[in-house]
This record gives sequence, structure tokens and C-alpha cells, in this order.
Amino acid sequence: MSKCSGESVEEQKRNSPKQNIFIKSKMRKAKPKKRVILPDPVFNDQKVSKFVNHLMYDGKKSISYEIFYNALETVKAKMSNEEKSALEIWKTALDNITPQVEVKSRRIGGATFQVPTEIRPDRKESISMKNMINFARKRSGKSMSDKLAAEIMDAFNNQGGAYKRKEDMHRMAEANRAFAHFRF
Repeated sequence: MSKCSGESVEEQKRNSPKQNIFIKSKMRKAKPKKRVILPDPVFNDQKVSKFVNHLMYDGKKSISYEIFYNALETVKAKMSNEEKSALEIWKTALDNITPQVEVKSRRIGGATFQVPTEIRPDRKESISMKNMINFARKRSGKSMSDKLAAEIMDAFNNQGGAYKRKEDMHRMAEANRAFAHFRF
């Protein structure tokens, strides 16, 4: 499509007037490489490491791991009647609070529309983890591990703050479905 000689985009357009080719502007720098996240030491799972990284304050990763593992122990003790392990309960809880669509503001002709768009898989995971952690922090409780355990159990049972947040996102996207043709 585009010539890779030293010509600018304007020169390329001038030199090929008969061709109606849309020339996209290229990024100036290369895309950043995805960082490899090492799996956690206990469950050997990358998802757990990502969650602990979101949970972490001031680079205190060992404290974050301790909070997470204590929360899973609490979940295991309180939900002993479930046939799933504590890690599977946590993963199911994350799936229950993962949103599929979100609304993004788009300015068109002087008016701002809330346009519903699908969410990329990596962003879905990140949003659900952040929501679980934020709503656990807002809870009243003794320790963060107790609050996180309560939020995990609520999300597993399709209730709690993080689940309500997902439902609100879906409801807003459904209400603005008429503007889906403005998707970008």
C-alpha cells in the first residue's frame, strides 16, 4: 500500500492521485513489549500474581501474598460445604464479576454520547480484579484478608459491591445500545 522510501504521506498522496488509498499514520515508536508475569509460589498461577500485584501497596508484595492466601484460607473454612477448592471459588467469583461491555464517551457533533463497546480480554480481567479489591477495601471489617474473603464469597454467590458494579455497567450499556453505531 504505502511506499517505504523516504517520502512523506503528502508526497505519497500527490504521487498516486488515481489510487484512492487510505494511508494510515504509523506509530512513532514500537509497541511496548508485554511484561511476563511470573506465577505465584503456592498455586503456580499467573492470575494469582496479577491479582496480588493489583492488591499491593508501596511494593510490599509479601504482605499482599499474605493477605491473599489468608483470604483464601478463610474462604476455604467458611465454604467447606462446596466441592470446589478455594482457588476455584476465587476464579469463579472473578468470572462472575467480569464485565463484557462498557460505555465510552464519544463526542460527535457537539453532543457527547455514551457508546457501548466490548472489552478486550486482558482489560476484562484487570477491571474485575480492581473492582473486587476496591469493594473489599470499602467494606467494614477487621483485616483486609477478612474483607477480601467476604467479597470473594459474595462474588461467588452473585452478590456484593463488585457484582453490582458489573450489573450497572451492563445496564448502562444496554440503555445506550442505540448509540452502538458510533463505535470506534
